[in-house]
Amino acid sequence: MNLELEYAIKKDIRNNPLVREVDVQQKREFRRMLVMAGLIVTMLLFSAWQHYEVVRGGYEMEKVRTKLAEEESLNRKLRLERETQRRPQELEERAERLLQMQLPSERNTLVIERVRSAKPGKTIVAQAR
Repeated sequence: MNLELEYAIKKDIRNNPLVREVDVQQKREFRRMLVMAGLIVTMLLFSAWQHYEVVRGGYEMEKVRTKLAEEESLNRKLRLERETQRRPQELEERAERLLQMQLPSERNTLVIERVRSAKPGKTIVAQAR
């Protein structure tokens, strides 16, 4: 028994003279499976890309909405400030404080009245019917 075991271990089989033939049918089937797998991967990538773009668009829209709310708040604040500065009391106070202006007295005031004549001027061309 010991001899048979040694022979089985030491025996070297050489396969160099064997020639393998190419199986055309198997090669064609492999290519077909490769193309199908490529199409499926392409469809999955396209679907994932579309989903990513929709999600990214949602985030972008939310950023724009937030920015719009901030700008509307700033707009309201600036309008209120403008209206506050347009008040006659505010204008008078700023004129006195910043420009050192004073209210005119009665003797410094000159009132000019515009007198309108009863008859129309010569420049009117249209006639009433």
